Amino acid sequence: MPALHSFRATRWVRTANLLLQAVLFLTLVAGINYLAGNHVWRDDPWRYDLTRYRRYSLSPETLAYLKDLQAPVRLIVTVGEGAADPEVRGLLREYAYATEANPAGNKITVEYLDLYLNRREADKLGIDQDNTVVLICGDKRNLLPIRKLFRYQDGERISFQGEQAITAAILNISNPERKKIYFLIGHEELRPDDVDPVNGLSTAGSELELRNYNVDTLDLSLARRIPPDASLVVAVWPKIPYQPFEQELLREYVGANAGRLLLFLAPHYPHPNIGLESLLADWAVMVDDDLLCDQGTANVTEDGDLIIRYFAAHPVTQALLNEKDGLRIGPCRTVRPNPARAAGNDLSTVTIAASSESAWGEINYGARAGGSFSPAVDLRPLPGMDPPGRLGIAVASERVAARDDLPFSVPGGRLVVVGTGDLLANARIANIGTLDFLLGAVAWEVNGDTQLAIPPRPIDRFQLSLSAGELHKLRFCLLLVLPGAAALLGILVYWTRRR
Repeated sequence: MPALHSFRATRWVRTANLLLQAVLFLTLVAGINYLAGNHVWRDDPWRYDLTRYRRYSLSPETLAYLKDLQAPVRLIVTVGEGAADPEVRGLLREYAYATEANPAGNKITVEYLDLYLNRREADKLGIDQDNTVVLICGDKRNLLPIRKLFRYQDGERISFQGEQAITAAILNISNPERKKIYFLIGHEELRPDDVDPVNGLSTAGSELELRNYNVDTLDLSLARRIPPDASLVVAVWPKIPYQPFEQELLREYVGANAGRLLLFLAPHYPHPNIGLESLLADWAVMVDDDLLCDQGTANVTEDGDLIIRYFAAHPVTQALLNEKDGLRIGPCRTVRPNPARAAGNDLSTVTIAASSESAWGEINYGARAGGSFSPAVDLRPLPGMDPPGRLGIAVASERVAARDDLPFSVPGGRLVVVGTGDLLANARIANIGTLDFLLGAVAWEVNGDTQLAIPPRPIDRFQLSLSAGELHKLRFCLLLVLPGAAALLGILVYWTRRR
């Protein structure tokens, strides 16, 4: 028999054929990856996102911003890379890839740092918060908790808004100018340079500085003007009414100059508007001279603090929508939109936080010990006002109107009024949700002009519902039927080759 027709030669030919197929397959895969990673066509690598909703692709708006990045940015995720959320890990990888070709080294680098395994490195960087994306650009930094990258409903994630949040944070931190926040003083307000546990705001000031804001104080009676570099003016717990010229300064700043004002009012004082009646009227905000009371056991703590659980779907309170423990506050007066002016063509005034349905506003709080609702005197929610059956404690108002017959809207001023201010004090700001509320209000007021048209990406959920009997059958198939079928097939193949 010729050598080429022998069994040994056939076996060698078959083996060589298999090896050649393997080499060709590996060469094909390597070639495709080489072309995808290095070949450039119209300045775009051959990379395609085949996932639904293009969840691992950056939007054209983000790519345009990253192309003109002004300084290098480090993204440090305070969790091990293996334990990081796949959505977050995939998105951050795209940020680093999109800036690889940036000139002058203005790139984004992504690092993963387990705080418990790399304590020394974490202390060196001054990082102590877990499950957080820390953005560092030079001597500036910003903290973005991973939970804020998702949108929740009933305790479950419904969408991923990481690109919008991270892009906004990158734009903020890479900007060479730091936004200036002025805290008003001179009317017995709480000050950001005071370390007193009850009357100081030093912790709040430090948290804002940590997020790339420049914090300073402003006494209008001495300055006689609001500095032009003011991105936001804040007043916390003022006890003395503002003088007429100060009122006019603030009114002109928020109105004519489209400024931003954040008011945390003080209860227990007979002048609820602290002299700002005209300003509040311009923005359709009403402040009641009352004291919020509640008898619901689930809404009051043992020491008399109120627990606020209702929050509107608003940028200020977005981080609190999934907070089951609510927001803990001390004495508070009610704040509500003016129903006659709250909804206009150029003005939007909404209640962003409200009491429970069992609460009321006690009017004669100075002469009465409280504890019971008096229908003839005290306040209850007005019919037809949102939210139904609740009294507001925080209101947000903004003015956006088309100017000079332009086809687009020009952002105007913004105002947030909260019926209490001691929640920001050093002794209280550590309470769950308080810092989120402050940062949400500041971010909406200061950074609200950065309108990113980046929609959130829905999160697909697949659920398999099986009864106990169906689950038992499935377990039987997986443990016995499938392995048995594979074993039977192997025996048949073996028997056939033997014959």
